[in-house]
Amino acid sequence: MALFLLGGRFSKCRVHIQRAMTAVQPYCSSVASGRQHVNGVDLYYEQTGRGKHAVLLIPGALGSTRTDFAPQLKSLNKEHFTVVGWDPRGYGQSRPPDRDFPSDFFERDARDAVDLMKALGFRKFSLLGWSDGGITALIAAARNPDLINKMVVWGSNAFVSQHDLGLYDAVRDVSKWSARMRQPMEEVYGAEVFAKTWEAWVDGIAQFAKRPEGSICMELLPLITCPTLIIHGEKDPMVPSFHPQHLLKHIKGSRLHLMPEGKHNLHLRYADEFNKLVEDFLKD
Repeated sequence: MALFLLGGRFSKCRVHIQRAMTAVQPYCSSVASGRQHVNGVDLYYEQTGRGKHAVLLIPGALGSTRTDFAPQLKSLNKEHFTVVGWDPRGYGQSRPPDRDFPSDFFERDARDAVDLMKALGFRKFSLLGWSDGGITALIAAARNPDLINKMVVWGSNAFVSQHDLGLYDAVRDVSKWSARMRQPMEEVYGAEVFAKTWEAWVDGIAQFAKRPEGSICMELLPLITCPTLIIHGEKDPMVPSFHPQHLLKHIKGSRLHLMPEGKHNLHLRYADEFNKLVEDFLKD
């Protein structure tokens, strides 16, 4: 799913601590960063808070913890939650390897996400997944029902329709994006690599349209047993409303919260409202 307005940056303290296989660098804002070797790659992550309830933030297409979740790492309740953000393989600071999009790339991200949390010592945790990260969360929750406490997804879909293909094609050429939209990604990847990787993502997501009913993970939705909150911005230009309605219908016991003014990046644009909604759901 497309990634359209990106978050800020954290300033770093110049302190290094060696711990096991991970080099951890504390932030002045009490956010620690490090790398953990998982499934053959070194995954970059950031962690903050000291609460008993662990939460994993899963970014969108080409996204990273820094571009996608700055307001959540900064403001989610650090007494109640331990919050972990990460860069999926091939994204952000989890490079090398270069990102590719085989037919199972969402399944691969789901395995990496779960195995990262296991490697960091979390026995059970909740998932917050945005856009592509929401798809990853859906798969992870279906595949690991005993590990997932609760789940929040937004800007996500379980299938690719012909209508969706048109939306993806419309944003294929990043040179047509505004400079403001391109800048955060170009800062992470460089202009050439960003353009190339984004086009590869469009092709990668489009391949699901060739499957029966365009399924990405439709068959897995009935396997999800954790309490699930689906959030949808009613002005989301990339995710038509039939997608959250499908999730609501097929994930048993799920609930849907609509944000009338929300777009695809609702957790950044309306961070305070979003964070409170998520905290209340996770604490409930």
